[in-house]
Amino acid sequence: MTTATTGRATATGAVGTAHTRVEGRDKVTGAARYAGEIPFAGLAHGWLVLSGVARGRILSVETAPLLDMPGVLTVLHHGNAPRLHTDYIGSMGVPPDPTCAVFQNDRVPHAGWPVALVVAETPEQAREAAEALVVTYEREPHDIELAADRPDAYPVDGHMPGVTQKGDLEAELAASAHVVDVEYTTPEEHHAMMEPHAATARWDGGRLEVVDSNQGTTWVADELARMFSLDASAVRVRSEHVGGGFGSKGIRAHQVSAVMAATVLRRPVRVVLTRRQMFSLTGYRSPTTQRVRLGAGPDGRLRALDHRSLSRTSTVWEFVEPSAGVARVMYDADAHRTANEVVRLDVPSPTWMRGPGEAPGSFALEAALDELAERCGLDPIELRLRNEPEVGPVSGLPFAGRNLAACFREGARRFGWADRDPRPGVRREGRWLLGTGTAAASFPAGALPSTAAVTAEADGTFTVRIAAADIGTGARTALTLVAADALGVAPGRVRVRIGDSDFGPAGIAGGSMGTRSWSWAVTAAAEELRDRLVPSGTVPPEGITVRSDTTAAIGALAQKERHSYGAQFAEVAVDVTTGEVRVRRMLGIFAAGRIVNPLTARGQLTGGMVWGISMALHEEAVRDRASGGLYGPDLAGYHVATHADVPLVEADWVDDPDPDDPVGIKGIGEVGIVGAAAAVANAVWHATGVRHRHLPIRPDRVLEAGGPGV
Repeated sequence: MTTATTGRATATGAVGTAHTRVEGRDKVTGAARYAGEIPFAGLAHGWLVLSGVARGRILSVETAPLLDMPGVLTVLHHGNAPRLHTDYIGSMGVPPDPTCAVFQNDRVPHAGWPVALVVAETPEQAREAAEALVVTYEREPHDIELAADRPDAYPVDGHMPGVTQKGDLEAELAASAHVVDVEYTTPEEHHAMMEPHAATARWDGGRLEVVDSNQGTTWVADELARMFSLDASAVRVRSEHVGGGFGSKGIRAHQVSAVMAATVLRRPVRVVLTRRQMFSLTGYRSPTTQRVRLGAGPDGRLRALDHRSLSRTSTVWEFVEPSAGVARVMYDADAHRTANEVVRLDVPSPTWMRGPGEAPGSFALEAALDELAERCGLDPIELRLRNEPEVGPVSGLPFAGRNLAACFREGARRFGWADRDPRPGVRREGRWLLGTGTAAASFPAGALPSTAAVTAEADGTFTVRIAAADIGTGARTALTLVAADALGVAPGRVRVRIGDSDFGPAGIAGGSMGTRSWSWAVTAAAEELRDRLVPSGTVPPEGITVRSDTTAAIGALAQKERHSYGAQFAEVAVDVTTGEVRVRRMLGIFAAGRIVNPLTARGQLTGGMVWGISMALHEEAVRDRASGGLYGPDLAGYHVATHADVPLVEADWVDDPDPDDPVGIKGIGEVGIVGAAAAVANAVWHATGVRHRHLPIRPDRVLEAGGPGV
């Protein structure tokens, strides 16, 4: 494995070498404190009360009995809560989700809607009172059903156009030698990160301070300032350690309600969500129904590609899971159409979740490609290589590197793909049928404008300050290595401080843009500081600080298709008597830019692949039609892959630096999950001869579908 020289950083420097996490000791010894653990004098505790009806309005909130209970300080609800300003476009380019703008009216748009906050001296007192609160509702009929034939479905642009099309689709399908026309579905899925959402709000000298668990302090501070009509300088958000985010830790009901209570009581208030509350309040991945139509000539080259994805959104918030977007990057055809559509239903608002769009979209598209390969009599890898596009299939833009073919070739070599018997249902080991499958992966490589400050200290060390967020990805360590190389010093002389909105605007930890965005800003500041230090050679007691802003540099980037890519391989065993599916091994080979820290990078990629196993075989949130709520909204009822489910999982990469990035970074946070579920599903077909187009591939579905010996 090699790492190319890019810019001033060299292959013999810190970047590209394995480093344990700089905060690792603090985390394993308990010195690292998370948002729900930091003590405050006079701290009060809030407990949210959620609606038990799926649609209607609140008739009464009986607060009087609660105010007589021990320790109860106040009960906030739509009748007495501070008014919020919600008519704005936030820092993420969208208006705020009304779910976080709590207690503003008497409407209940879905089960689990926040209807009150009980604040008490202790968490136990707050919980007891919250469970005793009586809320009376006027119930209304609700609708939670997502179906492919919904007449009220409509396209939504989201962060990409809702619909793209070129060519005569029906004509090309009719002229194709081989056609695949199939429907795939994925269920509702939840983030379920280890650290629950938590926030403490307090007023200090006329300034609002929030200690939170989030994916971007700048993001949350900006939203709170707008909602509470405050000057941006009057809000500070800190988030030093975060135990997972995956897209859900933005602005939510717990931060807003904590600020409300702190404003009313004029003392610090903490709100921590329970695991069950997270299933209602922190977003999730919408279920999808996807129709994929592929038409190919005798040689397997695509003539027609049609990918329509339908997801659901809430009645208060328009969010689309853009699953058809992956087809706009991966494969071209003379006739090409993609559509991302939604239906408004009486359910909580979906949100970003690891690999948003790409994870469910790649399952459908890559499974359909596998079906087409079978129809064409081609090896699945060969079919994909024959359909490698020269430019962006929809955009027409050049690729800023597209090493997908290298990923497939290296992965095939290491996985032993050449020895694969292409016939399904022929490999057997006792009661197990064995099969192998593959799929492609991609995810955009973006960058957000960020600022950073680097200080040369009088003692010879350097301090980096940037409002980055380490949500478990190893960002602190990566930034330490990047800064060390840019400064030309050993990593031990660099101290990185993150997670504070007072450090200035910076991009979020999301969309695989975090390390790329922050490293750009840190590199710019560090290199200027190094140049400035050369003439003097001495540092005054107060230090020398250089600040950077990458807004102009990122805005000047040439328009290109920028993506990380990967090839996923899986081997499965299917029990012919019970329908159980076991993944025996997985291999992912990725082209994801320059790898800053191989140790944590490999963990990110394998973590995504494990999540793909979970997506393929386990994860499924089911809603009760009568109540509109979830069955088993906890980690007992919502099944995820555990250690017993995870086999040998290997991830590696090919050389793939981005020449337009100062460090060569693209992004690795999302691409590991993309294509993983499809590889498992394709392997199940190879084992059994039966296609599974609906996730998860549960034992009952395997038995119902049948197959050789099943």
